[in-house]
Amino acid sequence: MSDEPVVVLAVTKMLSGMCTGGISMVSGRWVRPVKEFGTVLLGDLTYPDKSVIRPFDIVKFGLIRPRPTPPHIEDWLCNLTRVKPQLTGRLDERISFLDKHSEPEAAQQILNAQRSLALIEPSSVEALFVMDNYSGKYDARVRVPELGERPMPVTDIKWRALGRKLLGGQSRLVLTPDDLREKLSLARIFIALGLSRLHEGRHWPLVVGIHTWPDYEAEIDYRNL
Repeated sequence: MSDEPVVVLAVTKMLSGMCTGGISMVSGRWVRPVKEFGTVLLGDLTYPDKSVIRPFDIVKFGLIRPRPTPPHIEDWLCNLTRVKPQLTGRLDERISFLDKHSEPEAAQQILNAQRSLALIEPSSVEALFVMDNYSGKYDARVRVPELGERPMPVTDIKWRALGRKLLGGQSRLVLTPDDLREKLSLARIFIALGLSRLHEGRHWPLVVGIHTWPDYEAEIDYRNL
């Protein structure tokens, strides 16, 4: 069993549960904790004090062994049901960490399904938030040139919470790169990319984490992700 600490860079909402992932402080490789059976749930991503894992937490998950299932080569088996994640600290030098682990070529590797987790600093980011006030269905997406013209779904629960706040009762909001810099006082923005599990015959690209410098604030309602 490995107790190597992981810097969390993704806490996400999936169709049937939750997902998390990050970069090992020992190997520098991406790690996605998974269970032997079943989906990772919100309760699996909570500490003994009931608080929920956040990006830039440094966490020991009690990793047991790698379980690569291409393209999800980053999967590590762990017993999240019996062994709670252990918070060991918070990452202070965030911008240097993001710089170090950002990979310009990784976007194409994700699109080619060669891997399923990666970090890039895109050349620009456009944000789209949509709320169907009749059905209550909510969608958050971003468009970055490195991933093509189609806006990519965002599963990052903090970014989704930000979108709900920015919508402010509107049904649709589009923010250009300049809008984002102005509204959030951003100097830089990084995105963590992922791939879905097999759905409709393919693995779909996702944005699983959005990390800005300086950081932005958003209050997460865990009952409404």
